Formats: sequence, structure tokens, C-alpha cells
Amino acid sequence: MVEVPRVHCLAGRGIEGDRFLDFRPDYKGQVTFFSREVYDDLCVQFGVQDRSPSVFRRNIVVQGVDLNAAIGREFLIQGVRFLGVAECSPCHWMDEAFAPGAELALRGRGGLRARILTSGWLTAYGP
Repeated sequence: MVEVPRVHCLAGRGIEGDRFLDFRPDYKGQVTFFSREVYDDLCVQFGVQDRSPSVFRRNIVVQGVDLNAAIGREFLIQGVRFLGVAECSPCHWMDEAFAPGAELALRGRGGLRARILTSGWLTAYGP
């Protein structure tokens, strides 16, 4: 996964350049979100200092947002409208990509799958 300073969200399609762009009609994972707070918590819990949030293979890392509360709701980020569809369930490979036990630790907080309702650009803020 490549970290970039901005992404182009395309309504009903996905993120420009992403492997899931135009994956299938009305795909629930057009974009995925992950919580910076969850990442920070896992780093402390597992003593990890050498992995970035990108190892979780989510498109966008957000801070100060309850992602599970967005399931079934529309929300707006930087002028782009999304519909929260489902939790991003953690996978077994997270134990290898991050640390043994990461899959279990991420249950219920693995991120958010969403549909893109309006096109636009999202720009990264801070580290």
C-alpha cells in the first residue's frame, strides 16, 4: 500500500488508482476508513513502533471519529459525501502484517467500508 497526500474519490466507483476501482456495481467497499486512535492503541498494546497504519490496507485514516457509528449513515468529509455500509472485518494476515494477535484485537474496530456518493478530493492533514 502506498501512502499519498490526497485521493480522488469517484462517486459510485471508488478511489482513482485503487485496485477496487469499478470492482462491481454498488460495491460496499468503494472506500475503507481506519481509526488513528485504534492504530495508536494497537501500537501500545503490541509494542509496535516500526509499522505504519497502511499495513491494515485501509484507504483513509481518520481521527476523532466513531467509525462504527457511521454504519448506515451518510457523512461528509472535506466536501465528499459517503455512506457507511459495514465494518471492515479484520483478517488473519493482520497477525503477520502488524503483530500476532492483531486480528483478535481488531474485532469490532477494524474500520469502515463505505460507498462514495459524491466525487471529490480528500487531502491529508498532519502525520
